[in-house]
Amino acid sequence: MTIRQIKNPMLRIGAEYGLITAGILISVIGVYFFKFPNNFAFGGVTGLSTIISKILPVSAGDFTTVVNILLLVIGFLFLGPDVGIKTVYASLLLSFGLSLLERICPMSGTITDEPLLELIFAIFLPAVGAALLFNIGASSGGTDIIAMILRKHTSMNIGTALIVVDVTTVLLSFFVVGPTTGLYSLLGLLAKSFAVDGVIESINMCKCFNIICDDAEPICHFIIHELNRDATVYEARGTFTQHQKKIIMMTMKRGQAVRLRNFIRRTEPSAFMLITNSSEIIGKGFLTN
Repeated sequence: MTIRQIKNPMLRIGAEYGLITAGILISVIGVYFFKFPNNFAFGGVTGLSTIISKILPVSAGDFTTVVNILLLVIGFLFLGPDVGIKTVYASLLLSFGLSLLERICPMSGTITDEPLLELIFAIFLPAVGAALLFNIGASSGGTDIIAMILRKHTSMNIGTALIVVDVTTVLLSFFVVGPTTGLYSLLGLLAKSFAVDGVIESINMCKCFNIICDDAEPICHFIIHELNRDATVYEARGTFTQHQKKIIMMTMKRGQAVRLRNFIRRTEPSAFMLITNSSEIIGKGFLTN
């Protein structure tokens, strides 16, 4: 069962905020333990904080907190309630999480002496956190608030504007922390969007079945009563044999797909199955918008 399928509104809200908390904590770990110590300067407010902490006598975590709060205030001035309580919660949790770790677990250097390995974690962990948030319509604030303001009040291409901000931060890293770290930051910037998209697709991955068989009844019974899903059945005819066939079309989560595939192999070994992957399915039981 997905969060969208939880009928009790209180349980659904609790599940959403639990997922937001988990996503932010994963991001905090990736940023604090892998991004900040290596001075990787890619991606939003935390990337800018990395650069500023090298120029001014302020920690990256505290600077992130100040900027995120400032952006939330600006967001409420320009957007009002459109900022969203989820974004406020996620943004403050990210900021305070980074500041708290700086005080209870100060980092005097990197965890390992392998910057490429740490770059992978600096990209992947925040990507997982961001994907969890995006998947339920939330964000961690920061530059996302700027994007929301631009979308509402201007005709500017938001994607281009955010890329310009990120590229500017990366270019600054070449001069502030050196070309080696700058190149790592550039690599991180290029990989970040692919990582987020990949994690979102993996989270939403479903299996689409087209099952051609002689007897659809036992398969449909299993789908309805064992998997609690629905299916569409239509008539077909083999072009070579001219035999009448049934085609069952349906979509389900990966765990359910394994059960259905094994059931069909046992009960209808002559059935022909076409199974494909899809990460964007809109309709009842899946995405609703």
